Amino acid sequence: MNEFEPLQPPSHPAPPPQVSPARRIEEMGGDPNFMSSLARGLAVIDAFHERKRQLTIAQISHRTAIPRAAVRRCLHTLVKLGYVCCDGRTYTLLPKVLTLGHAYLSSTPLAVAAQPFLDRLSEQLREACSLATLEGDEVLYLACTATAQRFLSVEIRVGTRLPAYCTSLGQVLLAALDEACLDEYLAGATLAARTSRTLCEPQALRERLAEVRAQGWCFIDQELEAGLRSIAVPVHDAEGRVLAAMSVSGHAARVSRAELEMRYLPALQAASRELSAQLLLR
Repeated sequence: MNEFEPLQPPSHPAPPPQVSPARRIEEMGGDPNFMSSLARGLAVIDAFHERKRQLTIAQISHRTAIPRAAVRRCLHTLVKLGYVCCDGRTYTLLPKVLTLGHAYLSSTPLAVAAQPFLDRLSEQLREACSLATLEGDEVLYLACTATAQRFLSVEIRVGTRLPAYCTSLGQVLLAALDEACLDEYLAGATLAARTSRTLCEPQALRERLAEVRAQGWCFIDQELEAGLRSIAVPVHDAEGRVLAAMSVSGHAARVSRAELEMRYLPALQAASRELSAQLLLR
C-alpha cells in the first residue's frame, strides 16, 4: 500500500459495549461515603458532547443506563442551578458548566504554560498540536492549537477525550505506567478496531508500549482514524515522571512518516524539553 493512501475503515463487527455509567455507579454502592445522586448528575452532564448538544430524557437514559425518572430529577436540579436549559422536550448545557473545569485549568500551570509552546510549534510546522493527560482509559486534552483538523471526524478541543490505546498521546502516557497499572489497564480496556491498523491485541499493544518507552516517543499511522498520522513525546515533571504528552498531527496525504520523524520530532522534543524546564520554575 502507498504510504500516502488513506486507509478505508475496516469491516469489523461492532465493539462490545463499554461499562455504562449506571453500572459503575452501582458497583460503588457498597461505599457508605459514595453519593450516588451526585454521580448520576455528573453522568448526565457527561452524556452531552459536541455531536449531540440537545438531548431528550430518553436519549440520556439510553446513553447512561440511568432510569428515566432519575435522569429527570438530575436534569430538573441542573436546570434550577443554571447548568442546563430546556425547551420543553430537549435539554442543552449552558455555559455555566464551564466553571466545573475552570478551577482545574486555572489552578494548574500545565495547560497555561503549554499553550504558547503549542502555538509556536503549530506555526512552525503548520500542523495541529495538542497536550493531554491520561484519565482512566482515555486521554483528556488540556490544550491544543486553533489549527483546523478537518480530516478528523472528532473536533479536538480542550476537554475532548479519545481512547488511549490508539492515539500517539495515549501510547506515550500508557508507556509511562508501571507494570501493575499497565496490567490493570489491559485487563479492563476495550481494544476495538478503529481502522485496519489499530492494535487490538493486548500483547501487541504491550510490545508497542515497550518500544515507545525505550525510544521516548510514539508514532501512530492511521490507527485512530483513516488519514491521520501523529507523533507524540512525554512532558516530565520535576522528578522526571511523565506528567503529560505533547503531539503533532497531520494528514497522511500531506505528511510522510519520514518527515514526521526527521523534521517534526526534533521540534516536538525541543518544545517538550522547554516546557518541562519552565514547569520546574513555577
